[in-house]
This record gives sequence, C-alpha cells and structure tokens, in this order.
Amino acid sequence: MDLFDVGGLTTPTAVDPARAPLAVRMRPADVAEVAGQAHLLVPGSPLRRLLEPLQPGSLDATGPPSLLLWGPPGTGKTTLAYLVAHGSGRRFVELSAVTAGVKDLRAALEDARRLLARSGTETVLFIDEVHRFSRTQQDALLPAVENRWVTLVAATTENPSFSVVAPLLSRSLLLTLHPLTDADVAALVRRAVTDERGLAGAVTLDDAACDHIVRLAGGDARRALTVLEAAAGAVLRHGASGSAPAVTTTDVERAVDVAAVRYDRAGDQHYDVVSAFIKSMRGSDVDAALHYLARMLAAGEDPRFVARRIVIAAAEDVGMADPSALQTAVAAAQAVALLGMPEARIVLAEAVVHLATAPKSNAAYLGVDKALADVRAGRIGTVPAHLRDAHYAGADRLGHGQGYQYAHDAPHAVAAQQYLPDVLVGTRYYEPTDRGYERQVAERLERIREHLTLSAAQARPSSQLD
Repeated sequence: MDLFDVGGLTTPTAVDPARAPLAVRMRPADVAEVAGQAHLLVPGSPLRRLLEPLQPGSLDATGPPSLLLWGPPGTGKTTLAYLVAHGSGRRFVELSAVTAGVKDLRAALEDARRLLARSGTETVLFIDEVHRFSRTQQDALLPAVENRWVTLVAATTENPSFSVVAPLLSRSLLLTLHPLTDADVAALVRRAVTDERGLAGAVTLDDAACDHIVRLAGGDARRALTVLEAAAGAVLRHGASGSAPAVTTTDVERAVDVAAVRYDRAGDQHYDVVSAFIKSMRGSDVDAALHYLARMLAAGEDPRFVARRIVIAAAEDVGMADPSALQTAVAAAQAVALLGMPEARIVLAEAVVHLATAPKSNAAYLGVDKALADVRAGRIGTVPAHLRDAHYAGADRLGHGQGYQYAHDAPHAVAAQQYLPDVLVGTRYYEPTDRGYERQVAERLERIREHLTLSAAQARPSSQLD
C-alpha cells in the first residue's frame, strides 16, 4: 500500500526523477497543465473542490463527494488523483486494485475513520483500476463512502455500469474523461521536448514525426510520451554530438513497430467497435466494415462471435432485400467453426462484403416487432372458427374448421378467407421496400392482399397472382 500524506505523515518511496519514465516526469504539476478535461475543472465543480487547498484548521462543512473517474487509458485519471494528493492539503492514500486485498482496504478505511474522529483530518482514498476489485471488495467501501470517513476517488477504464456495484455507483459522482484530441496530444508531446522535466531541448521534433506519434498514440497521452522517449533515446544514443539532433518520422518508425490496437474484449471498447462494425455494414460502407472487422480480429476477438453478429445483421438489416445474404452468413459461421483462424478471416471478409454491398431492408424485423407490440398490448382477439383445430373429438360440434378453404385447392394456392382475428382485420405488419428482391415480393404481396380481401366469387383471375 502506497501512502501519500501531503499533511506531513508518510511519503512514497523516493524515486530518482532522472530515471522516471518521461510520462511520469511530464505529469501535470497544476490544473493549468491538464489537457482535454476542462469540462471537469470549472470553478465549483466537485473535482475542482478536491483540488483546491484546504484553509488551515478548517474542514469542508459538506465535504466533497466521492468520485468515479471513467475514461480511456492515458486521458489523465491518475494525473488528476496526484494533483489531489499534492495540492489539496488532505491526507492522500493510494491503493491499486491489482495488488490490494480486502485486508489492505479495511485497514486503510479504519485508519481514515480514526484520524477523522481524532483530529478532523480528511482522507482522500484513490483506487486505481477499481473495476478489478471483486464485489466483496467494492462492498467493503460502502460504509466509509456512506459516512464520509473517506472521499473516494476511483479510476477505471471500464464502463462503471458494468464494472462497479450499483450501491457504490449510486453513492458516487461519475465523471467521464473525454478522449484527448490530436491537438491535445501534439501539445503534450511538444511540451515534453522543451520542458526541463522532459527532454529539456536535447532533441528537436519535426512536424511529420510529431504527427506520426499522435497517430500512433490514438488519444493516449502516456503512449505518445513513451513513443517520443523511445525515439529520442535512440537518436541521442547514436546521433552526432553538438546541436540538438532532430527526431524524424523514420526514427519514430524504428522505435515503434506498429500502433497498439485500442480494443478491450472485456470492456466497453468491445461494444463500441462491434457497434461500429454492425452500423458500417448496415450503412453499406464496405471499407469501414472491413476496418472494424480487422480491428476485432487483430485484437484477438473470437471469430465465432464475429460470425454470429454477421448472421444477425443478415436477418435484421438485409432481410428480404437479399435472402441469400442470410445463407452466406450462416455458411460463414459454419466455415469459421470448421477452419478457425487465420483462414477464418477470409470467410468473414467475404460475408462482410456481401452484407455491406447488399440492398437493405428491415421490413421483416419491423413487422414482427409490430406484431409483438400488438400481442403485448392485448390486441389478440380469438382465432376465427374456420381456422381452429378440427382434429379432435367434439371439434365439429363446436364449429371448428367449418368453411375452411384449403389453400392448395385454390388457384395458385391463395384462398380468399379471413385469417386474422376480427379485431385485427386489415392490419398490416409487413411493409416490403422497393429494394432488391423485396421489390418483387412487394408487387406480388400487393396482389395477394387485395385478393384476400375479396370474396371467392369476386377474386381476380388467378393469372394476376403470378
């Protein structure tokens, strides 16, 4: 357990600043240096209250609320916690959910409770990676948060709705950190080149190299500074003495082979990428659909999961506009189960191309949902007597099946009789589009529906139903 007591109690183990990673050395020293999170730092905001120094001998009458900081890696969650540690005057205790157990947690909470009762000293408890705490560990926080023995600041890269227990979520304010923009990351990189805490002008950085680092970082400030440090280190080691050598795009490429894939199979990025994948196929952007397919496969996503999503998309988004799309999707799912990776990528790509380029219709999907809505609303009525089961003793006496017209005996197997219950006569659930194969379905269906509303004597000649 690491303790940071800015009130003069315990300090962390000393680390030589010169040996600390560049991302650590460049951690913002004050609020003005925090990038991309201005929406959380306006005067009077809960986070700003925690960052403001306490007046000597005073105690915040209401106390700042406990906070959950949720955002992608490298957006400043830990940075904000350390600003609280070094700027607020409150006692600061840090726990990592990766290494701390229930015993460590309860000891920290009990110390905070006793210190508050004895001297009125407030404690800020920072828990990094809180989503890694078990339900039992998260539940152990509840009394301390409820009674404000501590002010909890918990950081997570996972969606708290899925990873934090509901009682703790309801007792805390959820603050969402925005992903850093390319401009934010570029400014941090250039500051690190010149700042005395960083490279102190030992190298220069050309615009193309800076742009490449920003692309590699994908909005992660920590990764950007790590890439810069690796590239600058290589240049300084092998560069000529004299004026500051320039870090070029080539130097960056040598330092970092490929960009990290921003995708977490267990977290909300999983859902974001899958959502974009489905919506790209639905929107007929085959290139975007293949991009998101590649992101999932490169990150190690189960290809069988991807195949199942393709089958759903074939039924939901392509539908009757191209019935063969579902056949392709099901065949792809079977082939993926048979082949596995890496060959499965080819099968999946073919299915994605088929779905993305196919005409689209969700008419069948909308139709069944409309029908379900009527059923759930109680619009069901009774089954017409001539359609009821007549295969059991006594059915004839009840009139079941009487007057039923066997469709195959009618011209072109379309028998004009009432099929819907009385309360739903005339209701239309399926409204086909004019796209793809469904155009043909629409034309034939219109003739069928008109025929079904007429008596057998008034029905159109059967040739019109072809």
